[in-house]
Amino acid sequence: MSDPIVFLNPNGLADVTREIEETVRALRAEQDAPAAFETLHAVPGGIETQRDADRAAVAVADYVARHEASAAGFVIACYSDPGLHAAREVTNKPIIGIGAAAMSMALARGSRIGVIAASTRGMPRHWRAYHAARIGDVVAGERAVNLGVDQSGSRDLALDRLIATGRSLSSEDGADVIVLGCAGMTPLRADLEAALGVPVIDPCSTAASLAFAVCRERGIA
Repeated sequence: MSDPIVFLNPNGLADVTREIEETVRALRAEQDAPAAFETLHAVPGGIETQRDADRAAVAVADYVARHEASAAGFVIACYSDPGLHAAREVTNKPIIGIGAAAMSMALARGSRIGVIAASTRGMPRHWRAYHAARIGDVVAGERAVNLGVDQSGSRDLALDRLIATGRSLSSEDGADVIVLGCAGMTPLRADLEAALGVPVIDPCSTAASLAFAVCRERGIA
Protein backbone atom coordinates (compact mmCIF):
# COMPACT_ATOMS: atom_id res chain seq x y z
CA MET A 1 0.00 0.00 0.00
CA SER A 2 1.26 3.48 -0.83
CA ASP A 3 1.80 6.25 1.67
CA PRO A 4 -1.35 8.15 2.65
CA ILE A 5 -2.47 11.69 2.10
CA VAL A 6 -2.67 13.02 5.65
CA PHE A 7 -5.51 15.38 6.50
CA LEU A 8 -4.49 17.58 9.42
CA ASN A 9 -7.10 19.17 11.67
CA PRO A 10 -5.01 21.69 13.62
CA ASN A 11 -7.55 22.28 16.40
CA GLY A 12 -8.53 20.06 19.30
CA LEU A 13 -11.94 18.98 18.02
CA ALA A 14 -11.85 15.28 17.27
CA ASP A 15 -15.55 15.29 16.30
CA VAL A 16 -14.76 17.75 13.51
CA THR A 17 -11.95 15.46 12.34
CA ARG A 18 -14.45 12.60 12.14
CA GLU A 19 -16.81 14.73 10.03
CA ILE A 20 -13.94 15.64 7.71
CA GLU A 21 -13.02 11.98 7.44
CA GLU A 22 -16.58 11.03 6.51
CA THR A 23 -16.62 13.66 3.76
CA VAL A 24 -13.23 12.67 2.37
CA ARG A 25 -13.82 8.92 2.40
CA ALA A 26 -17.03 9.41 0.41
CA LEU A 27 -14.96 11.12 -2.32
CA ARG A 28 -12.06 8.69 -2.46
CA ALA A 29 -12.02 6.28 -5.40
CA GLU A 30 -10.55 2.80 -5.14
CA GLN A 31 -7.51 3.78 -7.19
CA ASP A 32 -6.72 6.86 -5.10
CA ALA A 33 -4.01 7.13 -2.47
CA PRO A 34 -5.06 6.13 1.05
CA ALA A 35 -6.25 8.86 3.40
CA ALA A 36 -5.24 9.31 7.04
CA PHE A 37 -6.57 11.83 9.54
CA GLU A 38 -4.92 13.57 12.49
CA THR A 39 -6.20 15.95 15.17
CA LEU A 40 -3.23 18.06 16.22
CA HIS A 41 -4.73 19.73 19.34
CA ALA A 42 -2.79 22.94 18.66
CA VAL A 43 -5.62 24.88 20.32
CA PRO A 44 -8.27 23.37 22.61
CA GLY A 45 -11.25 24.51 20.54
CA GLY A 46 -11.71 25.87 17.06
CA ILE A 47 -9.28 28.27 15.43
CA GLU A 48 -10.78 31.76 15.64
CA THR A 49 -8.19 34.42 16.48
CA GLN A 50 -4.89 35.26 14.81
CA ARG A 51 -3.14 33.89 17.88
CA ASP A 52 -4.99 30.58 17.42
CA ALA A 53 -3.92 30.45 13.78
CA ASP A 54 -0.31 31.26 14.60
CA ARG A 55 -0.13 28.49 17.20
CA ALA A 56 -1.72 26.09 14.75
CA ALA A 57 0.81 27.05 12.06
CA VAL A 58 3.69 25.87 14.23
CA ALA A 59 1.94 22.57 14.98
CA VAL A 60 1.20 21.93 11.30
CA ALA A 61 4.74 22.68 10.11
CA ASP A 62 6.26 20.59 12.90
CA TYR A 63 3.99 17.63 12.09
CA VAL A 64 4.87 17.78 8.40
CA ALA A 65 8.60 17.98 9.20
CA ARG A 66 8.34 14.85 11.38
CA HIS A 67 6.15 12.78 9.05
CA GLU A 68 6.83 13.94 5.48
CA ALA A 69 8.88 10.85 4.64
CA SER A 70 5.88 8.57 5.27
CA ALA A 71 3.15 10.63 3.58
CA ALA A 72 2.14 11.16 -0.04
CA GLY A 73 1.05 14.68 0.81
CA PHE A 74 -0.83 16.75 3.33
CA VAL A 75 -4.10 18.67 3.47
CA ILE A 76 -4.42 21.42 6.07
CA ALA A 77 -8.05 21.08 7.13
CA CYS A 78 -8.59 24.60 8.44
CA TYR A 79 -9.98 27.43 6.34
CA SER A 80 -7.15 29.77 7.38
CA ASP A 81 -4.51 27.34 6.02
CA PRO A 82 -2.23 27.74 9.07
CA GLY A 83 1.34 26.67 8.44
CA LEU A 84 0.89 26.30 4.67
CA HIS A 85 4.05 28.11 3.64
CA ALA A 86 6.15 26.90 6.57
CA ALA A 87 5.19 23.30 5.76
CA ARG A 88 6.17 23.76 2.14
CA GLU A 89 9.65 24.75 3.29
CA VAL A 90 10.26 21.31 4.81
CA THR A 91 8.98 19.02 2.04
CA ASN A 92 8.48 18.73 -1.69
CA LYS A 93 5.35 16.65 -1.12
CA PRO A 94 2.04 18.36 -2.01
CA ILE A 95 0.72 20.63 0.75
CA ILE A 96 -2.84 21.77 0.09
CA GLY A 97 -4.71 24.30 2.20
CA ILE A 98 -8.47 23.95 2.14
CA GLY A 99 -8.99 27.72 2.14
CA ALA A 100 -6.88 28.35 -0.95
CA ALA A 101 -8.42 25.34 -2.69
CA ALA A 102 -11.94 26.58 -1.94
CA MET A 103 -11.32 30.08 -3.24
CA SER A 104 -9.81 28.69 -6.45
CA MET A 105 -12.85 26.49 -6.97
CA ALA A 106 -15.19 29.39 -6.21
CA LEU A 107 -13.54 31.47 -8.92
CA ALA A 108 -14.10 28.57 -11.31
CA ARG A 109 -17.82 28.50 -10.45
CA GLY A 110 -18.65 32.20 -10.14
CA SER A 111 -17.33 35.74 -10.20
CA ARG A 112 -18.49 37.22 -6.87
CA ILE A 113 -17.65 35.14 -3.80
CA GLY A 114 -19.59 35.19 -0.54
CA VAL A 115 -18.02 33.56 2.52
CA ILE A 116 -19.85 32.23 5.57
CA ALA A 117 -17.58 32.46 8.60
CA ALA A 118 -18.13 30.63 11.86
CA SER A 119 -17.30 33.68 13.97
CA THR A 120 -16.73 37.38 13.48
CA ARG A 121 -13.47 36.92 15.42
CA GLY A 122 -11.89 35.21 12.43
CA MET A 123 -13.05 37.62 9.74
CA PRO A 124 -10.24 40.20 10.01
CA ARG A 125 -7.73 37.37 9.52
CA HIS A 126 -9.66 36.09 6.52
CA TRP A 127 -9.75 39.50 4.89
CA ARG A 128 -6.01 39.92 5.36
CA ALA A 129 -5.55 36.61 3.55
CA TYR A 130 -7.85 37.62 0.69
CA HIS A 131 -5.98 40.86 0.14
CA ALA A 132 -2.59 39.15 0.43
CA ALA A 133 -3.71 36.72 -2.28
CA ARG A 134 -4.99 39.66 -4.36
CA ILE A 135 -8.55 38.34 -4.50
CA GLY A 136 -10.12 40.80 -2.09
CA ASP A 137 -11.90 42.60 -4.91
CA VAL A 138 -13.84 39.47 -5.92
CA VAL A 139 -15.04 38.68 -2.40
CA ALA A 140 -18.49 40.24 -2.39
CA GLY A 141 -18.80 39.85 1.36
CA GLU A 142 -18.20 37.71 4.40
CA ARG A 143 -20.76 37.19 7.15
CA ALA A 144 -20.60 35.10 10.30
CA VAL A 145 -23.09 32.74 11.91
CA ASN A 146 -21.32 33.17 15.28
CA LEU A 147 -21.23 29.54 16.28
CA GLY A 148 -18.35 27.46 17.56
CA VAL A 149 -16.47 25.38 15.04
CA ASP A 150 -17.88 22.27 16.70
CA GLN A 151 -21.42 23.65 16.28
CA SER A 152 -21.09 24.97 12.73
CA GLY A 153 -21.93 21.64 11.10
CA SER A 154 -24.93 20.82 13.29
CA ARG A 155 -28.15 20.50 11.33
CA ASP A 156 -30.20 21.62 14.32
CA LEU A 157 -27.99 24.51 15.42
CA ALA A 158 -26.41 25.77 12.23
CA LEU A 159 -28.39 25.00 9.07
CA ASP A 160 -31.02 27.74 9.40
CA ARG A 161 -28.31 30.29 10.24
CA LEU A 162 -26.22 29.19 7.28
CA ILE A 163 -29.18 29.49 4.93
CA ALA A 164 -30.13 32.95 6.21
CA THR A 165 -26.52 34.13 5.98
CA GLY A 166 -26.07 32.69 2.51
CA ARG A 167 -29.23 34.43 1.33
CA SER A 168 -27.96 37.75 2.66
CA LEU A 169 -24.64 37.25 0.89
CA SER A 170 -26.48 36.50 -2.34
CA SER A 171 -29.31 39.06 -2.28
CA GLU A 172 -27.61 41.93 -0.45
CA ASP A 173 -23.91 41.51 -1.26
CA GLY A 174 -24.28 40.15 -4.78
CA ALA A 175 -22.47 36.84 -4.30
CA ASP A 176 -23.06 34.23 -7.01
CA VAL A 177 -21.07 31.48 -5.28
CA ILE A 178 -20.83 30.72 -1.56
CA VAL A 179 -17.79 29.36 0.27
CA LEU A 180 -18.10 27.66 3.65
CA GLY A 181 -15.46 29.43 5.72
CA CYS A 182 -14.97 26.68 8.29
CA ALA A 183 -14.09 22.99 8.05
CA GLY A 184 -16.76 22.22 10.62
CA MET A 185 -19.52 23.15 8.15
CA THR A 186 -18.67 20.33 5.75
CA PRO A 187 -21.71 18.10 6.54
CA LEU A 188 -24.18 20.80 5.46
CA ARG A 189 -22.91 21.75 1.99
CA ALA A 190 -25.52 19.88 -0.04
CA ASP A 191 -28.43 21.08 2.09
CA LEU A 192 -27.25 24.67 1.85
CA GLU A 193 -26.79 24.53 -1.92
CA ALA A 194 -30.28 23.09 -2.36
CA ALA A 195 -31.75 25.89 -0.26
CA LEU A 196 -29.82 28.74 -1.88
CA GLY A 197 -29.85 27.72 -5.53
CA VAL A 198 -26.25 28.86 -6.09
CA PRO A 199 -22.99 26.87 -5.97
CA VAL A 200 -21.79 26.19 -2.42
CA ILE A 201 -18.13 25.27 -2.06
CA ASP A 202 -17.02 23.04 0.81
CA PRO A 203 -13.29 23.55 1.37
CA CYS A 204 -12.73 20.01 2.66
CA SER A 205 -14.35 18.34 -0.35
CA THR A 206 -12.55 20.63 -2.77
CA ALA A 207 -9.13 20.11 -1.19
CA ALA A 208 -9.64 16.35 -0.96
CA SER A 209 -10.55 16.07 -4.65
CA LEU A 210 -7.52 18.18 -5.54
CA ALA A 211 -5.19 16.13 -3.33
CA PHE A 212 -6.34 12.84 -4.84
CA ALA A 213 -5.95 14.27 -8.35
CA VAL A 214 -2.45 15.59 -7.65
CA CYS A 215 -1.34 12.24 -6.29
CA ARG A 216 -2.78 10.42 -9.32
CA GLU A 217 -0.87 12.80 -11.57
CA ARG A 218 2.31 12.01 -9.62
CA GLY A 219 1.66 8.28 -9.94
CA ILE A 220 0.84 7.85 -6.25
CA ALA A 221 -2.06 5.52 -5.53
